[in-house]
Amino acid sequence: MVKKVVCFGEMLWDCFPDHEIPGGAPMNVALHLCQLGLNVQMISRIGLDAHGEKLLDFTSSYKLDPTCIQKDEIHPTGKVILDNKDPENIKYDIISPSAWDFIALTNEALKAVKVADALIFGSLSVRNHESWETLYHLLHEPTLKIFDINLRAPFYDFEQIEIILGYTDILKINEDELVIVADYFDIDLHEKAGHLEKSKPVCAYLTEHFPIAMICVTLGSKGALIYQENKIISHPGYRVKVEDTVGSGDAFLSGFVKTYLEGKRPEDVLDFACAMGAYVATQKGGTPRYEIEDVLKVKEAAK
Repeated sequence: MVKKVVCFGEMLWDCFPDHEIPGGAPMNVALHLCQLGLNVQMISRIGLDAHGEKLLDFTSSYKLDPTCIQKDEIHPTGKVILDNKDPENIKYDIISPSAWDFIALTNEALKAVKVADALIFGSLSVRNHESWETLYHLLHEPTLKIFDINLRAPFYDFEQIEIILGYTDILKINEDELVIVADYFDIDLHEKAGHLEKSKPVCAYLTEHFPIAMICVTLGSKGALIYQENKIISHPGYRVKVEDTVGSGDAFLSGFVKTYLEGKRPEDVLDFACAMGAYVATQKGGTPRYEIEDVLKVKEAAK
């Protein structure tokens, strides 16, 4: 049976110096999951403007269900201004307010989450009170909840994050975010510690204090690891020629979700997720078109 996933949060335009492309982490994940064959809905909000219409046209080409994409008569479709002079360290200016800051709680959204196999969300999408209230209500539904913490300064609030962690089943976090979280919770990290040594005390603390069953720590070009039941499983990642890193973390998460919902072993979940992230890093933009065979070629090339 095809798995059903709901992604909650921002859908917007990534505005580079010379072009614009559709983006937003939750939307990127949703579009990757569509390409991977899952049944996906997006709970978001766009403006009644040309950028909003173009986003709907774009997402419909991936067969993303538009039922829960709301239209805002006041606020514009979201935009992010990007500086990509350093393709390995792209800088973001996330325009506020945007339509996705005002996601309302609707019957359609509630129905979608109630029947979903998983709900995916991040912290950026709740920087405004209205979207926060909507997500908080949806978190009470008995659906698998996957939190891509996605810290984007200054748009996060650790009081909110603590509340969200209290409803999280699976947490995705990158290495830099791990350090920020460790600092907030006053978890001691040795400066010269390696990935495993840094990850374990933070993951142990989070799983002890919150009902989190699994934590995935992404390490960029160095791969990723899973922490579960006080054990760490790691993957070194796949070496590829990077075109840009926009959306590679979102692709990783989509690969993770697909294989996790299929009941694959953690080792296999990490392997496919790393291949997804690596493949998208070889392409321009966050949501390139591909077949699963294209992703598998990344694995074959590493043999």
